[in-house]
Amino acid sequence: MADLTEIDREDFRNLLVEIGRTRMPFGKFGIKEYPPSGVPIMDLPVEYLVWFKDRGFPKGRLGELMAQVCEIKEVGMDAVFDPIRQSLGGRHPLRQERRRSFDFD
Repeated sequence: MADLTEIDREDFRNLLVEIGRTRMPFGKFGIKEYPPSGVPIMDLPVEYLVWFKDRGFPKGRLGELMAQVCEIKEVGMDAVFDPIRQSLGGRHPLRQERRRSFDFD
């Protein structure tokens, strides 16, 4: 019986690299709302991914990767993306920056 552990690890590493490079091209977290390239799919809120899970992920590779991210987040393994986030400068901010000062004049 062959040991497939290393092959599985390599496949998982490659999947994580691909997820780390993929950004949401449309919608609430897409290019229009988060220029210039949208939010990385690994930083999408789990609620947003579950919404797609209930209604159907996009067709093609984007949908496949979003389904994988959803599964990873649903089982509580979001931390698996932390090394990728660190290499990219941290988690992508999802909220617009709040004003820190107010001018009442």
